[in-house]
Amino acid sequence: MHEVYIAGTGMTAFGKFPQATARSLTTEAVTAALADAGMAAADVQMAFFANAAGGLITGQEMIRGQVALRHTGLLGVPIVNVENACASASTAFHLACNAVAAGQVDVALAVGAERMAIPDKQRAFDAIGTALDLDQREELLATFGGDGPAGDRSLFMDVYAALTRSYMQRSGATAADFAAVAVKSHDSASHNPKAQYRTPTTVEEVLSSRVISDPLTLLMCSPIGDGAAAVVVTRRERVTGSARVRVAASVLRSGRDREPGEPTSFELAVRQAYETAGLGPTDLDVIEVHDAAAPAELMAYEELGLCPAGDGPKLLHSGHTRLGGRQVVNPSGGLLSRGHPIGATGCAQIVELADQLRRRCGARQVESARVGLAENAGGFLGTDNAALAITILSTQSGNP
Repeated sequence: MHEVYIAGTGMTAFGKFPQATARSLTTEAVTAALADAGMAAADVQMAFFANAAGGLITGQEMIRGQVALRHTGLLGVPIVNVENACASASTAFHLACNAVAAGQVDVALAVGAERMAIPDKQRAFDAIGTALDLDQREELLATFGGDGPAGDRSLFMDVYAALTRSYMQRSGATAADFAAVAVKSHDSASHNPKAQYRTPTTVEEVLSSRVISDPLTLLMCSPIGDGAAAVVVTRRERVTGSARVRVAASVLRSGRDREPGEPTSFELAVRQAYETAGLGPTDLDVIEVHDAAAPAELMAYEELGLCPAGDGPKLLHSGHTRLGGRQVVNPSGGLLSRGHPIGATGCAQIVELADQLRRRCGARQVESARVGLAENAGGFLGTDNAALAITILSTQSGNP
């Protein structure tokens, strides 16, 4: 198997762009990634296009990649359409890496794009709500239906709220702890020119914002938005410049119907990623986690092995994971503040980590960053994530 390297990255701003289309966002991100790699479209031999909700929102249910990439010069190469809920783009990245590692191609492109900030917000919520087993819809509604009126949130956030209440019982975490996660996220995003929300906030503002699904308030939930991100991967000899970013591990798993006490897909995936990379949690310098809701960041600390079970709030308040700390989590602002156009999120995490390892992040730069990890989750299957991707990037060849 060949070692895989990141040759170039590109990303649009994340936000609400009424005049944009999935194609215009894709073209901008891909053009930037190719320019960063010093390559032309003719150098790319295979493309993987991720989008989760376009079929339900625009009606473009099929050939979304061919349509979105139509103005990039890439038509003619194999284009693989990827849908894996919020983990769609990390799945596309995983497939692109596999194609290069196997020697199938020398250069592959992964790109994710999503347009969700439409006037009919309920339509976007309904699209997100399909990342559950709809054969169990009535059971899910009865179990997670929440207390508030329908139409102001997705069923997805009701599931997150239920998981959060369970986490509070076993860890002692409070709503103020989750608000502190949102404050940290907004502080980091204030240094990210491509983040959807760049204004710092306070614990009091987070706690007093509208309740979405108890205990989650509006500022504890990732926003609906638009955006695209692209990554060019290749073999070592095709990478120019002094800062080479190697893909040390790329793991993709599906969720299971777990018995009580059995490990989650997250725990199994991160275990496999550490083993593949020859690394452990103490080796990580910078981390991007899937904080679709603020409590997910605290749970991720524990599942990544950054701290013992139940110590997520303690680690947060120590300053260990904020900018300037030893292991910075979500320096981009994460899903909460950078934004979460769901089909683009996985590649956006990779762009942030690659930029961190290449010292490109300005005021949010993590000093001496050499190893980064991204965790990207998609959908729910029972109490497990339906899809889970873990990626580890390193600045060196072989084990650091």
